[in-house]
Amino acid sequence: MAAYAGKVVVVTGASQGIGKALALELAPQRPRLVLAARDAEALAAVVRDCEARGAEALAVRCDVGEEASCRALVLAAIQRFQAIDVLVNNAGIGMLARFEDVTDLSQYERLMRVNYLGSVYPTFHALPHLKRSRGQIVAVSSLAGLTGVPYRSAYCATKHAQMGFFDSLRIELAESGVSVTVIAPYFVQSEIRRRSPGPDGRTVAASPIREAEIMSAEECARRIVRAMEKRQRILVMTLKGKLGRWVGLALPGLVDRMALAAVRKGR
Repeated sequence: MAAYAGKVVVVTGASQGIGKALALELAPQRPRLVLAARDAEALAAVVRDCEARGAEALAVRCDVGEEASCRALVLAAIQRFQAIDVLVNNAGIGMLARFEDVTDLSQYERLMRVNYLGSVYPTFHALPHLKRSRGQIVAVSSLAGLTGVPYRSAYCATKHAQMGFFDSLRIELAESGVSVTVIAPYFVQSEIRRRSPGPDGRTVAASPIREAEIMSAEECARRIVRAMEKRQRILVMTLKGKLGRWVGLALPGLVDRMALAAVRKGR
């Protein structure tokens, strides 16, 4: 039997990128999906695609940076399906700029609200229901939550906060039956980079990353589902990322230089 057949799975940031790919990857298992995003039109299209693949799906327009919106998301899921088995905190935004070049510091607050509090708010409101179902919390974070990445200080700060929150929550929930899985992808083909603002907060920054050489959102989603099915503690997706975690403990300066070189080369 499929692991998520009949399960109620809430996915934020589901209108595009990794969230969309994850919903489509889960759909053939015939779950009951609650898909959240700000773009209602794009979200409706994802719902139709998921239903065509066998899932029952509900679209909920939600801004994860607003607590009231997250409360409404959870309420909509309960009203429709009477339970929540899995919460996937996937929604996020990026930023690409040298700190000294930034002209609009409000971007730092915006990223923290979406990337960090945008995981805290849904988790808080869904937690009583997840405890009843002995369910799962999944946080789609980043390797940037484990190390510094030049030109992405705002994004890294939010992902470090997200990592710390879910690592702490995992310990608190150890006896509840609720598992916490943190996903740490490397670069993935998604809209978060293509739409990342630059120093002024308005102009989209030109990403140096070569799309053809990085992981697709579909492959990323397949790996996430495997980790979910195992209730895995953390998934670091690439060999480079796994090596970097341990090398960084012994040779942090080397990892700093590698990170800078990787960004400059666009890898």
